[in-house]
Amino acid sequence: MMLPEAKLYIDGKLRPAAGGKTYDNIGPWTGEVVGKAADASADDVNEAIAAARRAFDETDWSTNRELRVELLKKYRALLQANRDKLVQIARLEAGSAIGAAARAQIDGALNGFDGLLDCFPKVTWQKDLGKKNEYGFDTQRLVVNEAMGVVGAITPWNVPLYVNIGKVVAALLAGCTVVLKPAPDTPLMGAIMGELAAEAGFPPGVFNVITSADPAMAGEMLTRDPRVDLISFTGSTAVGKLIMKNGADSLKRVFLELGGKSAYIVLDDCPNFPMVIASSMVVFHAGQGCAYPTRLLVPKSRYAEVTKILEMAYAGFADKWGNFDEPTCIMGPVISKKQLERVKNYIEIGQREGARLLAGGKVRTDKGTGFFIEPTCFVDVRNDMRIAQEEIFGPVLVVIPYENDDDAVRIANDSIYGLGGAVFGDTQRALGIARRIRAGALSVNGGMSITGDLPFGGYKQSGMGREWGVEGIEEFLETKAIGIRAS
Repeated sequence: MMLPEAKLYIDGKLRPAAGGKTYDNIGPWTGEVVGKAADASADDVNEAIAAARRAFDETDWSTNRELRVELLKKYRALLQANRDKLVQIARLEAGSAIGAAARAQIDGALNGFDGLLDCFPKVTWQKDLGKKNEYGFDTQRLVVNEAMGVVGAITPWNVPLYVNIGKVVAALLAGCTVVLKPAPDTPLMGAIMGELAAEAGFPPGVFNVITSADPAMAGEMLTRDPRVDLISFTGSTAVGKLIMKNGADSLKRVFLELGGKSAYIVLDDCPNFPMVIASSMVVFHAGQGCAYPTRLLVPKSRYAEVTKILEMAYAGFADKWGNFDEPTCIMGPVISKKQLERVKNYIEIGQREGARLLAGGKVRTDKGTGFFIEPTCFVDVRNDMRIAQEEIFGPVLVVIPYENDDDAVRIANDSIYGLGGAVFGDTQRALGIARRIRAGALSVNGGMSITGDLPFGGYKQSGMGREWGVEGIEEFLETKAIGIRAS
């Protein structure tokens, strides 16, 4: 199956890259070409930035809230009408199994869009602080929130539509104009957003999409160009640090949603203990999620029991992944050969560090010519091991025993990251532990802590700023104080 060509969307026009240059879109299931994408030049990127700047400076986009809401509701309907196409793109381009494509990849993104639309009326645009007498006269004071300006949105390949919508829709609702740079591995999920924006009748320049085979060129331009006011980036912590450095010269506002090594804490009084332990397997979308809890923390008193449960759970899952046409399948390949080698390397590191490989660990060429690696579980892991400290971004779970609640909190917080996490047990006890964990999104007993109407973001080296929710829209606003001398 082949996907349509991903084209650029610049200044209201869908078009090829300069000179008609394209690059191959590689499908993770086969390792073969599944489509072509426009390979933007520096001139193309420059044109997109210039278009976004003009649209912000010379039109009423930033002030016409009614127009923005009307167009974005129309845009949401077009995305829904193209749902089947979006699912197919997620399957072929991102390597998503059907069960994951329909849930997190597409429906999660569309639900998130709805959450942002629902939150928009709650955004504060102006506050009247009344009169105050200073220096012998009265001043009427207003605090006004206004759109920040031109946004460079740089997005990853793991759940591309979800992250694209989280950045683009929030920024557009706030009144900003946007240049979206999708990851090179998933160009069409960005390009189709440009296609549907054209169909919805977006004014020229308010939204632009640039695809490029070069993972750095367009991002470097966006982060260094003084015409871009704000960068919103989701990706690795290392690249996030580089973006901060690049943006320093022009003092850009920078929002970063970065890596994670989230903890999944199971308490000894957890109801349905065996089911909760079995559910900790890192298999959904091959573990390619920044907030995915990949450190399983369990009571030392029940460690032997945990090991047996996981042995059975992984054995039972052995034939339930890597099936392209199975509607219930939730795990396919990893995104690329590069990512496959990364995961494989970490598995080898874990073995050298002395962790015990309980399940998986092998590249599975029998699954096909794509990038398949088994669901993997390490036990007898110490939290100072690299496999417990570094983000693997693959189907690898590490199991760490703890002595008591304080020890569980200590281990969970002993990380440079602080993005997500989960706690299972007596509700009040689990809630008390969740409050002590230094992370941005915590689930207690399976509660949803990541939805379109909730703010999402990290502590520590998991980033800064928040996406989604009212807070995610207001991140794209600037604050102005106005004082009016009263007669």
